[in-house]
Amino acid sequence: MLPLALRPQAPNPHGPPRQPIRGPPRGPGPPRRLVAARPRRLLPRQDGIPGGGGGRRGGLAPGAEVRGELEAQLSRFRELLGRDPTHVDGHQHVHVLPGVCQVFAEALQACGVRFTRLPMERGVGGCTWLEAPARAFACSVEQDARAAMGPFARHGLRWTDVFMGLSTCGRHMSTHHVSGALARALEGIPTGRAVTAELMAHPGYPSVPPAGGSGEGPDAFSCSWERLHELRVLTAPVLWAQLAQDGVQLCALHELDSKRPGEGTPSEATLETFLEPSPL
Repeated sequence: MLPLALRPQAPNPHGPPRQPIRGPPRGPGPPRRLVAARPRRLLPRQDGIPGGGGGRRGGLAPGAEVRGELEAQLSRFRELLGRDPTHVDGHQHVHVLPGVCQVFAEALQACGVRFTRLPMERGVGGCTWLEAPARAFACSVEQDARAAMGPFARHGLRWTDVFMGLSTCGRHMSTHHVSGALARALEGIPTGRAVTAELMAHPGYPSVPPAGGSGEGPDAFSCSWERLHELRVLTAPVLWAQLAQDGVQLCALHELDSKRPGEGTPSEATLETFLEPSPL
């Protein structure tokens, strides 16, 4: 996935946004994701399209094994890149699962990681283009994420004000759907207020087995044309033009401190003002 932070600006009546989009966001390195690895997988093999109802998020290993696996992955990251990651999330959003979120938050705090993902997309339960299993999956993820807010905040983790991407996965990615998700996320927020949003995406080229995957080869989504579809949508001029028209500034997550100076760690209270559960 490619996390992007979107910072809407107040509409400029005299022309385009003051800081036009000049190119894709650049960060100091890739995000880190909690994934299954040898010799034991943390989750059963997941072959479904993300959010498509085929992914399974149950059957997790015990908490001690989750902690050990996460610490091993963070250690490997340091070994390869010489520093800690700026942000970490979980494959299929396993980092917000009950029994995982507390361990996850403790481990990230211990190594100084400040940012994670809170996968709560406003109004995703009403996205009629999603199949029923996908909507049910999104609402389940949202419920877990809401419960994880407390442990995340208590351990100093931060996340963007709003999140998008459950309604735009794979073949559902389009300029129209991305713009609509952003509009839903900003409903009720005063014009001119700086808001950060994360757009979850999976751009790339289809994997050719046995290459890819996390120890057992690529899953069905990694091999599908839908990743290439997302890549084409995300790099198309029409999307960039729409984001510029919407007053969006693209940035990397590590830049959020400079974008929002003087603000503290997001809390349950601030998020509750513009997030509510999505109906099935």
